[in-house]
Amino acid sequence: MKKLRAVFDIGAGVRSEKLWPMSSIVIYEADDLMRDLLKEWLMRAGYLVAAVKPCDPPTSAAADLVVVNIEMPKEAGSRVVDEIRAAHPGTPIIAISAQFRADLSTVGTTAQLFGVAQVIAKPLTRHALLEAVSAIIGPGD
Repeated sequence: MKKLRAVFDIGAGVRSEKLWPMSSIVIYEADDLMRDLLKEWLMRAGYLVAAVKPCDPPTSAAADLVVVNIEMPKEAGSRVVDEIRAAHPGTPIIAISAQFRADLSTVGTTAQLFGVAQVIAKPLTRHALLEAVSAIIGPGD
């Protein structure tokens, strides 16, 4: 769901208010520290972010993108993605996992296998996350 945000541009001593849509992201991550870190990175980049634990019932919050940590891709990854897809129909998904190889193509066979827009191996960098998010829903600011 897109929200509007006021921004003030200062130029030649004049302030003007601009409104534009702000993209929203839902994060599903079990680890408290990682969930908070991902939320902070995305919020600082200008996105609206809701972050929940995967064991909690999926949030019904409308979103432009979902980021989900898949802890066991081989055993339960598809089930997790199916549950997220049911809670957020039509919303692109980025899957992150420590089980993915670091040299994995972000949009290759693994992403297609899970039916997600992109995959990112953990540990991940702020740059890698923001690059993937921006490629799917555009920049936050």
